Amino acid sequence: MRRSRLFGSLLATTSLVGVAVAATTGIGQADPKPPPPPTATPIQHVVVIFQENVSFDHYFATYAQTGDPNRPGVNGLTAGLLTHNPNSAAPQLLHRNEALTCDQGHNYTKEQQAVDAGLMDKFVENTNNESCAAPRTTKPGLVMDYYDGSTVTALWNYAHRYAMSDNSFSTTFGPSTPGALNLISGQTHGVGADNGLTGGEVAGSVIGDPQPLGDKCSTRDQVQMTGRNVGDLLNAKGVTWGWFQGGFGDCTAAHEQGAATQGQQTGQTTKDYIPHHQPFQYYASTANPQHLPPSSAAAIGRTDQANHQYDINDFWKAADQGHMPAVSFLKAPAYQDGHAGYSDPLDEQVFLVNTLNHLQQLDEWRNTAVVIAYDDSDGWYDHQMPPILNQSQSAADTLNAPGSCGSAAKALQGYQGRCGYGPRQPLLVISPWARQNFVDHTTTDQSSILRFIEDNWGLGRIGDGSFDAIAGPLTSMFDFGGGHDQGSGHGQGGGQGGGGEGGGQLILDPKTGRPVSG
Repeated sequence: MRRSRLFGSLLATTSLVGVAVAATTGIGQADPKPPPPPTATPIQHVVVIFQENVSFDHYFATYAQTGDPNRPGVNGLTAGLLTHNPNSAAPQLLHRNEALTCDQGHNYTKEQQAVDAGLMDKFVENTNNESCAAPRTTKPGLVMDYYDGSTVTALWNYAHRYAMSDNSFSTTFGPSTPGALNLISGQTHGVGADNGLTGGEVAGSVIGDPQPLGDKCSTRDQVQMTGRNVGDLLNAKGVTWGWFQGGFGDCTAAHEQGAATQGQQTGQTTKDYIPHHQPFQYYASTANPQHLPPSSAAAIGRTDQANHQYDINDFWKAADQGHMPAVSFLKAPAYQDGHAGYSDPLDEQVFLVNTLNHLQQLDEWRNTAVVIAYDDSDGWYDHQMPPILNQSQSAADTLNAPGSCGSAAKALQGYQGRCGYGPRQPLLVISPWARQNFVDHTTTDQSSILRFIEDNWGLGRIGDGSFDAIAGPLTSMFDFGGGHDQGSGHGQGGGQGGGGEGGGQLILDPKTGRPVSG
């Protein structure tokens, strides 16, 4: 693993903004790559870990109810909502041995019906699914249920050490593809071509899960998007970047479903690569339809035959050789992405912890920000009504009346089928520059991550009705002031996820999610 005391010393004594430190290759020759463009903050590397299908309450409902006086307040489930919930079933705690559950419903229209014009009381009738094959957990009213720190231990530890939002939402209602598209472009409108199967579209906007047109791994309804995404903006500024996804290099790679850390297996396998989870493949300018590999580790993040689209293993090939791109999107292989039905919180934890532990050993950790976010809520119950900042009157809308989401026909650029914000989701920032033990209440959405990248590298905005124009900032989750501790150090604590103070590192055990002593 590459470590450089000289790099750390230089970084600590030079300007925090726009510093370019000359790297060297393995044989001691100067790296010919030009210095990166200056950044607006000390963050020179952003790593977005984009996971699957979790509402905020599903993971953090009782985060503030641990009896720890040092834990900040969180908008979670109150005692009243736990015992006298307006839904037809009350929320119940899911235990660690119930990690693998049924996948819930998360259709664009059904999610709006569950919200019920803000009453938040129709989840069981619209998004609940309690019928699936063993050994998945199934029980009446499953959609209402939640985990605590005894299961999502690592995420609770990261939240306690670093920064978390309790007011961040899906950009729009709906499943994975809209969430992935909104992450990179703030835009689900602009279907330019399809393969004749038009499922998942309304009024020219994507509301379902069509696959990328021309991706050699796509097998069903496919679309191609027009317009720009953040990859186009990064290319225009010469900023290195990439999307790294499990199984991208081999469409046949698969793992057995289930909580492997507990020995629960379904006897079925799921392919690591899921085409509709790869947003850059929808755009001709950033697609790698034949899944071609990078020409070399040094080329990762630059434009070559891979066109910035890679297997997850390519990220580490680059990072461990000193070529980590400035902007990286990491997508776990499916069995570790947290999606109910074929993944679970325990397998997800293994991926998250191994990734964070590895990143914290790199020299670049000192100027890196990791954002953990989710593509959709899976339909899981969340008690917070989302603010409807962009309205829609398409045939698929039904928030407050048939054909209506919002009180007036007000939509960005007039595009329909993009009602949002959608359900509330977890959002964490893990970085030496993150505020410690901090809960941010700023209203944000998936395109807020896009906005942070745009602002940090001076990329400008996507335009054409992108949500980035109205996205709330992530900057309050950081501490860029003086006296900030960037040093290393291991967290203390335990219980259901207590972190600890001091240092820029928190090394956890991937199976237990608890801090590693030492």
